[in-house]
Amino acid sequence: MEEMEEELKCPVCGSFYREPIILPCSHSLCLSCARNILVQTPDSESPQSRRASGLSDYDYLDLDKMSLYSEADSGYGSYGGFASAPTTPCQKSPNGVRVFPPSMPAPHLPHHHSSGALLPPPPARNQCLTCPQCHRSLLLDDRGLRGFAKNRVLEGVIERYQQSKAAALRCQLCEKNPKEATVMCEQCDVFYCEPCRLRCHPPRGPLAKHRLLPPAQGRVSRRLSPRKISTCTDHELENHSMYCVQCKMPVCYQCLEEGKHSSHEVKALGAMWKLHKSQLSQALNGLSDRAKEAKEFLVQLRNMVQQIQVQLSPDKESNHKENSVEFEACLVAQCDALIDALNRRKVQLLSRVNKEHEHKLKVVRDQISHCTVKLRQTTGLMEYCLEVIKENDPSGFLQISDALIRRVHLTEDQWGKGTLTPRMTTDFDLNLDSAPLLQSIHQLDFVQMKAPSLVPAPPILQMEECCTHNNSATLSWKQPPMSMVQAEGYILELDDGNGGQFREVFVGKETMCTVDGLHFNSTYNARVKAFNKAGVSMYSKTLVLQTSEVAWFAFDPGSAHSDIIFSNDNLTVTCNSYDDRVVLGKTGFSKGVHYWELTIDRYDNHPDPAFGVARVEVMKDVMLGKDDKAWAMYVDNNRSWFMHNNSHTNRTEGGITKGATVGVLLDFTRRTLTFSINEEQQGPVAFENMEGLLFPAVSLNRNVQVTLHTGMPIPRFYSSRASIAS
Repeated sequence: MEEMEEELKCPVCGSFYREPIILPCSHSLCLSCARNILVQTPDSESPQSRRASGLSDYDYLDLDKMSLYSEADSGYGSYGGFASAPTTPCQKSPNGVRVFPPSMPAPHLPHHHSSGALLPPPPARNQCLTCPQCHRSLLLDDRGLRGFAKNRVLEGVIERYQQSKAAALRCQLCEKNPKEATVMCEQCDVFYCEPCRLRCHPPRGPLAKHRLLPPAQGRVSRRLSPRKISTCTDHELENHSMYCVQCKMPVCYQCLEEGKHSSHEVKALGAMWKLHKSQLSQALNGLSDRAKEAKEFLVQLRNMVQQIQVQLSPDKESNHKENSVEFEACLVAQCDALIDALNRRKVQLLSRVNKEHEHKLKVVRDQISHCTVKLRQTTGLMEYCLEVIKENDPSGFLQISDALIRRVHLTEDQWGKGTLTPRMTTDFDLNLDSAPLLQSIHQLDFVQMKAPSLVPAPPILQMEECCTHNNSATLSWKQPPMSMVQAEGYILELDDGNGGQFREVFVGKETMCTVDGLHFNSTYNARVKAFNKAGVSMYSKTLVLQTSEVAWFAFDPGSAHSDIIFSNDNLTVTCNSYDDRVVLGKTGFSKGVHYWELTIDRYDNHPDPAFGVARVEVMKDVMLGKDDKAWAMYVDNNRSWFMHNNSHTNRTEGGITKGATVGVLLDFTRRTLTFSINEEQQGPVAFENMEGLLFPAVSLNRNVQVTLHTGMPIPRFYSSRASIAS
């Protein structure tokens, strides 16, 4: 909490706020400091006289700012055109704000004309206050500083902060040398040492019902107890009960009745308190991420300082050229002819290199200093906001919440693009140009070569965000925090689920990808690499992913006919039409063996529901199997038929009633589709040569309701048939 301390100090006196008041600009001042920087203005400049002269309050505030605030010295003063303007030199507060001390009012002496007649006294003066932080000026009304609301939330935060710094709690009843407190009575609100508790607070009579707490817990209970209810600044006998949305301030019922806020939108105080607390908490989440990035960035900058300092060490100089032997031989041959001029030039070049070295260090250190200060301010603001959220004063909170939310968003924006990017590289890649002629030796110079492009570092797979669902896998990755080279994109590779070769499944700039259509009950290996113009990075560590053993899915409202009615989390369907309508499952299959069942919840008037599989483009307004995109079994209460492309085959005795179960088994290993009723195979294998992406499907009308059951094991009748066949 130490970094929060600057948020708790007055910009004028530099000390902790004492009786802070809230200015209309949302900044706060000590009440005594506000009195010290009040400026007197003639009554002729009052709002009433301005209205008479045609100037609005806003026009006058602009003029007021221009005359009070000087850009030359960022100070504050009164109107220079008045005889009573202060002439005392301005002073500077501990926080660097320049403030004129209040001028002593001149005594009201009678003025005499040369003829001896008394002149009227000088005009009365109004009071003007200029915020020392944003320099906005405000003319005070008849209430003066009493017209500003007290910042009780800020007082509460300061009190908790100072208590956290205080020494051990002491007994409040010891007359001399108070002993350390052992308990605190919640009802008496008094801290006792053990002797004073036994003497003054015996556990009998009415005192026996009092609740005694440990001192630390008692301190928390005291500071979190409800504070005095806030009263309206315009009507001191009225409590704040509503919140004016347009004026962004708490108001009382009398404010609404007198018409000041009658046409404004108002909301309940408690509701707005919770809303603004939520908004401030959400804003803090983004700012917290920025602060975390800033800490990592500071580590990166400090490492850059070390790299820059090492660049010119003797054991690194030979690495500036890939072929140092050849370079040195060439350099010796050149120096033999140019030794005299080269020695002079060498001194100049070394001086330049050293200056470059110092310049790099200065730039990085300046950036470290700037980022450290900004991070300290950000952390202080975050801690202050968290303490404000703990306050149990709705009206007090709402008086400052808008300003705090704006400050949090503004601070987060200040950590925007470019702030966390190094302003300097660590490279010292210089190349000696040996081409000039001997007579041009005085022009011999290093040529700054463009830093060679480097491939990015291998990405890091974020294990906590990688997962599988059914036959889909979601993978997430990021660049290493200390990576100095930016990646332009990423390549995600998966194997075939059987330990085979990797293949590319994604290429792009995103750092998250979901791969659909994998095999069920399969183990996949995934890896990712980064690339830029220089080349491709090494692969990340390989991640092993296991898809679901069986499929869990529901019906898909997005692809179903509009007459279909869904319930039970999209597991139960019926229809509001007498015509057959089609609905598909959410998951499609192209590999493996899959089995699901449907129970008949309602079966009236002997309809013919159909069950099977279909492609996604199947017709949705006819019975399943009428076109070439579906393979189905339709059934009534006595018999069933198989149907594909409107061709009916294999009439089989045995139908369905309410409570019956229809099973569908899709086997891509044998490329077959088989049906069952009440766990008994219905007819022969219905269809063969099944391939491609197929979705579970049902067609029904309003006389039928079915419920889907997924994740089912392979039925016994099919397992035994498979054993016989093998």
